[in-house]
Order: sequence, then structure tokens, then C-alpha cells
Amino acid sequence: MGTEKKARAMSAAAADTSSTGAAPAGKFGFTRRFPRFIIDVRLQVKMFQDGEFRTCWGRSTEMGQDGIGATLTGSLENGEIVTLEIPLPLTPYPIKVRAIVRYRQGLRYGFEFLTLNDAQRQTIRRVCDYLATKA
Repeated sequence: MGTEKKARAMSAAAADTSSTGAAPAGKFGFTRRFPRFIIDVRLQVKMFQDGEFRTCWGRSTEMGQDGIGATLTGSLENGEIVTLEIPLPLTPYPIKVRAIVRYRQGLRYGFEFLTLNDAQRQTIRRVCDYLATKA
């Protein structure tokens, strides 16, 4: 299958998944609003803990239009609000977004983006479209 056909097939599958909210059978105990795509970038996490600002580093594992998964060097709790600084493909500067910790499994975390402006939302959507063609 050619690269262009593969990209169209992936986009169609992603559109079907996001419109129905269906997750792959048996993979997750919940459904996602948007498909996730593999992305491996070094990201920075800033948080306020124990009365002081702290920073830790991590590697992203997957990203969708509404959030990102990462493995971190620090420790966070579910519901904690953080600032993520993510260098994304197709962008000259890292994107800074507020996010909430939605899950934690050991050193792996799932973040939901909270306060995206229109430019950030458009950038993330464009990067997700690009990542869909790379899979």
C-alpha cells in the first residue's frame, strides 16, 4: 500500500474511532474522544508541590488532540495541575500548555490538556495529522 493510501486509511480509521468514541476492544477500559499517535520527544513538566515550584523531565509516548502520555523522572498525583513544555514537530518553538494528570501507572502518566487557545489547538491538530501519516 502506498504512503498516500496508508495515510488516508489511517485518517479514515482515526475519524471512525473519534466519531464513535470506540476504543480498540480489550485494550482500554474506557473510550477516547480522539485517537492517539506515537510521538517520542523530550518534554518538561513544571508543577507546584510542597510550597515550591519544581521541574522534571520526561519522554512522550503518545499524543492526541486532547492530551499526551509520557514517562517522567518526577512523581505526580492524579488530579494534579501542571505546565507542559513540549517541542513538537512542525513547530519552531516548544508549545506550553496547562494539563491535568488523568492517570498514573508507575512512571507513566496521562495528561489531559486544559487551556488550549485556538492557535495551540490548531498546532496540535496539525501535528496529529502529521503523526497519522508517519504510522
